[in-house]
Amino acid sequence: MAEGASWRGDAGTSASRKHRGGKLTQIEKIFKRLLPGSSREDDQDRGTTTPKQGRIERSVPMECEPAAAEEREQNQPRGSGMRDTVQDHGTSPSEAIISHVRGSLNKSSSFNQGADPKSAVSELLAKCEDYQLFQLTNFYRERLKPAIEEEVEGLSLMLRDEQHFSGREHEKVTELVEKGERTESSKLFLSLVMEKGSQARRVMWESFVKMQNMLPKLDKILKEIQELGPDPYEYMNIGRDLCDLSAQLKDVQQKHMETLRRQTETLRVNTILMREKVKVFQLVDRYAELTVISTVRDRSLVEHELLARGRDHEEWREKHLRRELEKIRTEQLFQSSFTRSKSKSGSSAAVAGVPGIGKTTMVQKIVYDWATGKIYQHFQFVFSFRFRDLNSINCKITLRNLILDQYPYFENILGEVWKNPEGLLFIFDGLDEFKHRIDFADSRRDTEPQHMCPDPEWWCEVSDIVYSLIQHKLLPGCSVLVTTRPTVLHLLEKAEISVWAEILGFVSEERKEYFHRFFEDQMVAAAVFKHVEENEILYTMTYNPSYCWILGLALGPFFTQRHRDLQQVPKTITQLYSHYIYNILKNHGREIESPRDVLLTVGQMAFTGVSKKKILFTDGDLIEYNLQPSQFLSGFLTELLEREDCARSVVYTFPHLTIQEFVAALAQFLTQDPRGIQKLLTEAHSTTDGRFEVFLRFVAGLSSPGSARGLEEFLGPFPHQTICRVIDWVKEEVKRQIGNGRSKAGKRSLLNTLHFLFESQNRVLAQDALGSVEKLSFHGLQLTPIDCAVLSHAIGPCDTIKHLDLGNCRIQCEGLKRLGPGLHKCQVLRLEANDLGDSGVKWVSVALRDPECKIQKLGLDNIGLTDSGTKDLTSALSTNRSVTDLNLSGNKLGDSGVKWVSEALRNPECKIQKLGLDNIGLTDSGTKDLTSALSTNRSVTDLNLSGNKLGDSGVKWVSEALRNPQCKIQKLGLNNIGLTDTSTEDLVPALCASDSLKGLNLGSNSFTDQSVHTLRRLIVTRPKLRWIWLKGNKFSPTREEDLRSLQESRPGLRVEI
Repeated sequence: MAEGASWRGDAGTSASRKHRGGKLTQIEKIFKRLLPGSSREDDQDRGTTTPKQGRIERSVPMECEPAAAEEREQNQPRGSGMRDTVQDHGTSPSEAIISHVRGSLNKSSSFNQGADPKSAVSELLAKCEDYQLFQLTNFYRERLKPAIEEEVEGLSLMLRDEQHFSGREHEKVTELVEKGERTESSKLFLSLVMEKGSQARRVMWESFVKMQNMLPKLDKILKEIQELGPDPYEYMNIGRDLCDLSAQLKDVQQKHMETLRRQTETLRVNTILMREKVKVFQLVDRYAELTVISTVRDRSLVEHELLARGRDHEEWREKHLRRELEKIRTEQLFQSSFTRSKSKSGSSAAVAGVPGIGKTTMVQKIVYDWATGKIYQHFQFVFSFRFRDLNSINCKITLRNLILDQYPYFENILGEVWKNPEGLLFIFDGLDEFKHRIDFADSRRDTEPQHMCPDPEWWCEVSDIVYSLIQHKLLPGCSVLVTTRPTVLHLLEKAEISVWAEILGFVSEERKEYFHRFFEDQMVAAAVFKHVEENEILYTMTYNPSYCWILGLALGPFFTQRHRDLQQVPKTITQLYSHYIYNILKNHGREIESPRDVLLTVGQMAFTGVSKKKILFTDGDLIEYNLQPSQFLSGFLTELLEREDCARSVVYTFPHLTIQEFVAALAQFLTQDPRGIQKLLTEAHSTTDGRFEVFLRFVAGLSSPGSARGLEEFLGPFPHQTICRVIDWVKEEVKRQIGNGRSKAGKRSLLNTLHFLFESQNRVLAQDALGSVEKLSFHGLQLTPIDCAVLSHAIGPCDTIKHLDLGNCRIQCEGLKRLGPGLHKCQVLRLEANDLGDSGVKWVSVALRDPECKIQKLGLDNIGLTDSGTKDLTSALSTNRSVTDLNLSGNKLGDSGVKWVSEALRNPECKIQKLGLDNIGLTDSGTKDLTSALSTNRSVTDLNLSGNKLGDSGVKWVSEALRNPQCKIQKLGLNNIGLTDTSTEDLVPALCASDSLKGLNLGSNSFTDQSVHTLRRLIVTRPKLRWIWLKGNKFSPTREEDLRSLQESRPGLRVEI
């Protein structure tokens, strides 16, 4: 999976150091600082640790008995070193160190040693700032789990009484105790407290003090805090000025690069349908290059972002292939050529991408490439953070502590690092996952002191730190990279972003390459990709790496089974996700009691998330829905939700947003009262930001037997009443939306309801909903090939579509191919202003040749048709008996293309009455063939030749045709064709000879006063002439008024001049 893949680097340290854990490293520092004879050289000579190890180091238990420690100190021979102590007394190094530290602290402590220890600790905790208490909790967290498990239910009760725990949360803690799972209970207790915030932590520590006499391990921890002095956090922030910082910069940089390399060099990929559940790959072997473009199309969306970006992707892909769109490589994000800002105070870049497109994996690759010296070498240090992790910090913090929390080996040199901000790159991944809103348009952030963050030592909210870094108010000169989903891009509109980019995903062969990497069996890979490629609904999804992952998991079994039924292979997205869930139930359903209940409960939580646009869930969320965090020991639940243990808390996410939406739809379909399902669907469909669009498609799709078939094996029959109610809702919604299709929003809503129709795979429903439709208009709304396939499915069961307007919908050849089967049923078919080209028009020709073709009016203006494509079209028109109105204007037919049109007009069976040929590149030489055909044609009554370079010589041929008594032209368009006064000698007599002429457009030519007398004669002598257009010529005002006055001579005559 491209985004959010679980990966962990190799720890890379020696076995001995792993075994010793973090307590030796941390306590040695205290020892070396407090005891005489410690050398700075020793302090510098330490092995490397990863940030993850650093966090572990600060939470490893420091168990030793105070009394024994004092006794060892007293028996320690003078001058003896630490190694002697360890060997003489058989204690661990950490125990020996802590005994020396305690002895030193006890001698210098300002605490009254005779005071009540409880009151002393209480006083100490009361003085703690929120962040200090937060850090203290994190440091002791691993020791607290076993220390409190014997009385965890009592502690939970105290938190409930103080209203920090809900009754449900307290019950879940006690239920685990009753099951004998005290360790899991204490883990859950601490996890819930850390989620709640500063006040809950303070109440927890106060409760610890009350219960310390009942819990020896807890008592030991509290006494240790007391004995370490009035500032017990010193062991977490020591040795700040022991070394020559500038001398260490290079060493720390090397340590940092090695740490990041180990963290990012591997990629873990879930493969639930393969022999290995998780595969670990080298990042460089697995990473597939993504197309990143140096623009962001629109920063506000009115539909589901995955659908919107799917639409944009088709257009961007074509532009990229035509080299109209510049691709930007990740190493160019901070190059001046892509920077729009002229600011000298650093550069900030924003990279957008829909869920699953590969943002997190891209960040991993950037960090890996920097750590291995491939890119961004002008940055001395790169610090990478995930907003998902930052969510757990619910109190004020400094940038310094934020860095040290992940990279503790910077402790002694951050002051030196701050001196060169130009050499720093901060990466913040997943702005959309941040629970706090950072609005860069809020000017109060720059004026109100509580939001300011002027330096790295300033205590403030995480959101203020991020804001200040991006706006160059903190460490001006540093660079910042932010990744996000498009849904929150609007928050960055006022930010100091100098480079905007969007991940386009896979293009062309990159899609095929993914499937061949996904499957070990290349025969299976080829078969799966072939099926996807032939199904436009599925193929359109493959721009997104995560979609490819889901497609691989769901479709793989169909092509690996010996006796497979290809008729059952998923064809809609609902069927696809049904099989995805079916495979989880099949492979893991027996691992847990009542998998149906668990699945539907997860679905209820998922639905709440969809409603609130929430994709991250906590232990508290699980408890609210009666889900036990301990259930994640089973493979079943871990396939539905991915659990991620962050530094301070646990979060759960669905493998992909669409999986969350499908499970949500499944739960509502199976648990909702049938009488309430229609109300739910109507309310969801009324939202304007698109959050429910895919959810609604899934609900509609679940009414199809093809989607329910496999799931019913595990979930039982789908309720018939619900199926009927959903079908009725879809039918009524289609009819309602057809009536509201005038606005762009209305058209988009109608298109969505047709997607519901498609997912239902119900032909009878489609016929009932659209059978009596007068007009379907999507004019001006972009339609992708998948939309075209859905529309084709919708009109397929109908006998006749009176009016289908698809003008300016950005349809290309592929989209028209999908529409092809239903085009011949339309009486009015408007396809103008689409990029169909010659290849696309072939599908129109197929429709025209259909014996049942009902097309009467056909709009093909401005579609990219050329002379070579005209041949096939006019060949079809020669045999067609339905088309009476044909518009080919704005295409590059030229004289050679018009010859093919003339051939069609010569056919005695030709029925064309109105013919639009304006702006087609026709010249005087090509006019001869056209007018020759018109001389014998008996059907054309409306001809538009405007915008062509006919000139006076070309009009002579038009005049010849008009003189023919068989010519039936009533309306003639000759606007802007290069006529002069000379042309009136031929044209006007021919027009006067025509008995049928009713309308004439001679505008935007070069007629002068010299032609006025001739034109007057034309107007006066042709009684059937209703209007004449003369605007844009070179008449004097007096002559213009003279011509205009002719309107008074005959009622109903219009002279536009």
